[in-house]
Amino acid sequence: MKYILIIGDGMGDEPIAGLGGRTPLEAAATPVMDRLARAGEQLLVRTVPAGYPPGSDVANLSLLGYEPEKYYTGRAPLEAASMGVDLGADELAFRCNLVTLERKNDRVIMRDYSAGHITTPESTSLITAVAEQCGTKRLRLYPGISYRHLLIAKGEPPALTTVPPHDHLDQDVTEFYARYLQVDYFKTLMEKSAALLADHPVNQKRIGQEKNPANSLWLWGEGKSPDMRPLSERFGLSGALISAVDLLKGIGVYAGLDVPEIEGATGYIDTNYDGKVDAALAALADGNLAIIHLEGPDEAGHQGSLADKVQAIEDLDAKIAGPILHALEKAGEDFRMVICMDHYTPLSIRTHVDWPVPVLLYDSQGVARPSGQGYSEINAGNSAAENGLSPVSGARFFHYFIRGAKA
Repeated sequence: MKYILIIGDGMGDEPIAGLGGRTPLEAAATPVMDRLARAGEQLLVRTVPAGYPPGSDVANLSLLGYEPEKYYTGRAPLEAASMGVDLGADELAFRCNLVTLERKNDRVIMRDYSAGHITTPESTSLITAVAEQCGTKRLRLYPGISYRHLLIAKGEPPALTTVPPHDHLDQDVTEFYARYLQVDYFKTLMEKSAALLADHPVNQKRIGQEKNPANSLWLWGEGKSPDMRPLSERFGLSGALISAVDLLKGIGVYAGLDVPEIEGATGYIDTNYDGKVDAALAALADGNLAIIHLEGPDEAGHQGSLADKVQAIEDLDAKIAGPILHALEKAGEDFRMVICMDHYTPLSIRTHVDWPVPVLLYDSQGVARPSGQGYSEINAGNSAAENGLSPVSGARFFHYFIRGAKA
């Protein structure tokens, strides 16, 4: 049996008047997902336990069978693992975004959590310069992908509570920024790096092109290294997790999976879909599990772009689910395929919420409770209700996905 898990990050949404009261998932052309959903099961999965932030870190750990209550220590340690950065017992990892801040009348406004989805070559140049001029024995910086980078702080953890920048787009973040300034070594880092970034040729060029400059660092998602048993020990699974996002790659590393580098994988709608499909099929040829993560729907949700969100969903269907399904059916092997999302990212609020997510599960050998309906938020809810199923935890669903135990 081969197992395929396709995650459309932040794909869920609310009904939108401009779509005739449909969600982007309902409005998008998704013939492959709809076919699988009709012949497969649809149900609701609670990926975010009560009291936990509805981030991709918590939600994706849950989807891969790791209870956040046992394994979650923060987002940044997972990203550190994907970058090959080992954390010492006295080290704390922070996600380090390059962002666009507007300073106005002593207030700080979060104008862009991604600095206009700055390119990786541009951001690498910026973070490298910051690391060279602002790094210390206590603070180390590592370049990542696009706006997503890493900072490691050594020594006693600072008394600091951080917030994700994408949760405060176009909002006053003066209070949150001031928290960095209360920690002496972060104050030095933030002020020195801001001056460096303002004068850097990369940002001067971006301003000349009327693009958002990456004029500040933003630290968040801090945590220490988690203790996770690999999926090979827990379920006898081997394979790969395929994503452009360091967070997901880090989860893959801790789960004992391969995390191949896909040239041209961007984390947005311009990603290399063919490369991801090829990597997934290679993983299934050598093992029995392929996890494909697509960040595009989530990024579109944060940006408030309806057109991009619909396109991201349609591309998932046509460029990922379709080719993989065709290859598996052609090979004639038994397989189980799940298509889902880690959380909702509604366009109306442009951030994550912790609602139970709709999941479709297709089995090439057939299922006991075929839904008979296309894949959507409301159809999954209705199908679950008709079968007397309450939302199940992500970890419990993963057991069902792999072992076929009762959901």
